[in-house]
Amino acid sequence: MNPWNSTSPLGGLPFIKNARSLRESSYDRTGGNRDFWEVASGATAVMADIKGAGCIRHIWMTTRCYAPQYLRKLILEMYWDGEQNPSVRVPFGDFFGIGHATCKHYVSLPLSMVMGEKRGPKGPFAAAMNCFFPMPFGTGARIQIINESEEQIKNLFFYIDYELYEEGAPEDMGCFHATWNRENPCKKVEYPSGGKDPAPWDLPGINLTGDDNYVILNAEGKGLYVGCVLNIDNFDSSNQVYTWPGEGDDMIFIDGEKWPPSLHGTGTEDYFGAAWGFPSGEYAGPYHGISLGSDVQEHAGKWSLYRFHIEDPVRFTKSIRVTIEHGHANDQGNDYSSVAYWYQLEPHKALPQLPEVKKRLTSRWPEHGLWDR
Repeated sequence: MNPWNSTSPLGGLPFIKNARSLRESSYDRTGGNRDFWEVASGATAVMADIKGAGCIRHIWMTTRCYAPQYLRKLILEMYWDGEQNPSVRVPFGDFFGIGHATCKHYVSLPLSMVMGEKRGPKGPFAAAMNCFFPMPFGTGARIQIINESEEQIKNLFFYIDYELYEEGAPEDMGCFHATWNRENPCKKVEYPSGGKDPAPWDLPGINLTGDDNYVILNAEGKGLYVGCVLNIDNFDSSNQVYTWPGEGDDMIFIDGEKWPPSLHGTGTEDYFGAAWGFPSGEYAGPYHGISLGSDVQEHAGKWSLYRFHIEDPVRFTKSIRVTIEHGHANDQGNDYSSVAYWYQLEPHKALPQLPEVKKRLTSRWPEHGLWDR
């Protein structure tokens, strides 16, 4: 069987592939029990430098670092087939599904954080993290972590499980990509008052361009968008009644189109698979969920939401721009950040450098509530 061919995860298990299973890990090469690496401040640790054609099937990682907000200070990068610009460049914690430099127990189909009630001296900021997105490569793969914190990574544990194949990658095989973005605060569009206590459908403001939307992904080439994590620090509401920014619609523009977009949604909570202002609070589904929730009545504070287009990928042939309004017609000025995940044929548009460390950090940390900024 051609090892590159894919079927459903369970249905494909009986098929015997021409592949060799391997792992890169932090195990103690001396035979002892120091199964971790230490990474100095400012250093880069290359966890895998693989030669040949194959596919990464699973990544597990956990760390211990005492720098405040270190989950935003460490950077995860991935390079395929000798490329100079990475296909993945994302702050460490955000990549695995929760922003705001914190952790929470949740399990989705491609990503998870696993933790219990145990807390460290500075809060719940360490978890076991898993990624099951397949990451194919034709000639090689390099995965590294960059420590931009002021402290040493005292413990870096990891597994990178992969397969190598004798056959080269097919021409239509897309490579895995992920990128981080942030707008803090989003540029608020001011509108005349909508009167006292307007219904949500009577909020003032019209958006017929999408130009002021928050941008989750702006990619060029041919591929498929497979989802995102969106982090919202909700400290700015459009009025005194509707404090949740979920009136913001998702809009996905494909192949350079202007208006209307190919995919236009009805609200933030709708795009993320829920409704009515997230009354459930946190929940974890295979394809959508709230991995970090705040006040479900006032909706103030920090949220992390995920939506994975695994059964319904969004395909593009020239370009894609994935956006979402921040409040109805962009009438709120909250802190938005995100990770977008997609596959595409190489070459890809160069990923931007991440902002300097201080511009990646979150406000009101480590708590999630609404404090003075």
